[in-house]
Amino acid sequence: MSSGTSRALLLDRFGSLPRPVERPVPEPQPGRTLVRMRAAQVAHLDLNVVDGKFGILPDLPAVPGTTGCGIVLASDIHPEGSLVRLGGKGLGMRRDGCWAEHALVPDAAVQAVPQDTDPALACSYFSPAGTAWAAVHVVADVQPGERVLVTGAAGAVGSLTVQVAARAGAEVIGVVGRPGKLDHVPAAAKPLLAADLSAESVGGPVDVLIDTVGGPVLRDALPLIRPRGRAALVGYTAGREFAVDLADFLLADVSLLPVNLMTRGGEVAADAERLLGELRTGELTLPIERYGLDGLEEAVDRLRTGEAIGKVVLELG
Repeated sequence: MSSGTSRALLLDRFGSLPRPVERPVPEPQPGRTLVRMRAAQVAHLDLNVVDGKFGILPDLPAVPGTTGCGIVLASDIHPEGSLVRLGGKGLGMRRDGCWAEHALVPDAAVQAVPQDTDPALACSYFSPAGTAWAAVHVVADVQPGERVLVTGAAGAVGSLTVQVAARAGAEVIGVVGRPGKLDHVPAAAKPLLAADLSAESVGGPVDVLIDTVGGPVLRDALPLIRPRGRAALVGYTAGREFAVDLADFLLADVSLLPVNLMTRGGEVAADAERLLGELRTGELTLPIERYGLDGLEEAVDRLRTGEAIGKVVLELG
């Protein structure tokens, strides 16, 4: 039997930040795994849920947090003491999530990770690694020698996309929205400010655009793709909508290709796991900003304003 109390962040009202509370440590249950949390990701998906602007929302009050990492305390199928990643099965959406010191989750939402993995990396690698691999290899099918333009190149997904595309033999241009982020574009890419996007600044037409931000940046980048080139659309942090002139767009004959990790997660899982191994050894890099449980407001502000570099994680123990 579990005992004692545990801190959690509880969402009472959509559109406001969750508040810290003390609550009893959950009791173990059949079919559920009790985890002492070590880290939990703060992602744009989580903020969409907190704001009440996602298609799947929990009944309130609820604990947000769609992905996390921790140590198994009790489980019918997962070894006690093992380090695990939590995600899926409605965590942080249909049921309480990971923004807490303890989480009781469905057994199927638990996946083992190597014991010496940094918990902050373990809870945050899958989405950028899986998305980068899917965008470069599955959706855009980048070939050696092609020219690839990556927007949001200092972000988590964009940074890994730059590295994966360069490994595929592409010439990569990495676009960022702020001058302060130019130095955070991986060395494998030529860094470029979004405000300076032009055919001249990118050195002529590109074969592939992998856009992680949407909005006006996507609008400005689309004309830079060669006829019959491809645009893989990953995210919309800079805006959920953009307009095109259909006459010009049809003349350009560029394919718009959505990248949805929710439907492709199983397809790229093995590739993401392999990339985790390279992230653990430093062969690939994923920037992470770390905050304590009491630092949620600052973490959210950094994420909302676009100032955050890479992933944002709450460290819980």
